[in-house]
Amino acid sequence: MRWSEGFIAVDWGTTNRRAYRIDVDGYCQASMADDQGALSVPAGGFPLAVDSIRAELGDLPLLLAGMVGSTRGWVEVPYLTCPAGIDELAINLHWVEAGRIAIVPGLAVRGDQPDVMRGEEVQLFGAVAAGLITGDAIVCHPGTHNKWVSLVDGRVERFRTVMTGEMFNRLRDGGILSEFLTGEVAIGEAFLAGVKRGLTAPPLTAELFSIRARVLLDDLPRESATSFTSGLLIGIDVSVGAGLSAGSDIAIMGGPELTDLYYAAAGEAGKSATRIDGGQAFLAGALAIARTLQ
Repeated sequence: MRWSEGFIAVDWGTTNRRAYRIDVDGYCQASMADDQGALSVPAGGFPLAVDSIRAELGDLPLLLAGMVGSTRGWVEVPYLTCPAGIDELAINLHWVEAGRIAIVPGLAVRGDQPDVMRGEEVQLFGAVAAGLITGDAIVCHPGTHNKWVSLVDGRVERFRTVMTGEMFNRLRDGGILSEFLTGEVAIGEAFLAGVKRGLTAPPLTAELFSIRARVLLDDLPRESATSFTSGLLIGIDVSVGAGLSAGSDIAIMGGPELTDLYYAAAGEAGKSATRIDGGQAFLAGALAIARTLQ
């Protein structure tokens, strides 16, 4: 079966995977999502994991992106060095099964501040291909490991990763602050106060302990600690991105649960921002790559 007759695109993350059946006209006909991320697949188990996707979405060619191409995935696919664009991705696909299963390579920045990404590149190039952003843009891609990306002429020039999401989750899961971080994050006074504090780029390890002190000394209501902590971390994150974005507007790309938080933080920092649906961008990127395979 040819790619022009339809295919399945899979965004295969560390803990979750999302798969989409895309028809001949480029429309998503069906999708599935589960918690079978790369770390959930046992050694040698990826062929069966792929079979389970085809069992639900059809016997079609597969385009796989994300951690499936990492050291923890099916096959380790080498990173492409930036600057890089969608043409380089398409040329350097790793074929697990000739003409039927391809893995998208990730991107790397080398030098004094080395960095890597896997999966986000498909969304970035998809957003450009779909006209959701221009070819010269600054993109904030929130997630477990937030990416700040500079695009020039439709190609990724450089990027910087900030471990904001992972840090927040670690703080909630254990340690001295976990007893205070039991509520949900809400955009409000406490969140914006945390953002404002984070934008001053304080020493993080010292500032985190001060959250406990704020609660114990009645400077911060216990029920507001979760939102304040999230705001603090995102504020520090945005202060990193501010150096990359300079006077440029920011496109914040991902799911609404995170893009809304970063949008509010960008506003607190005096930055103009727009929100982009990450799922829509991924589908556009997968389609753009697949069309090179016709």
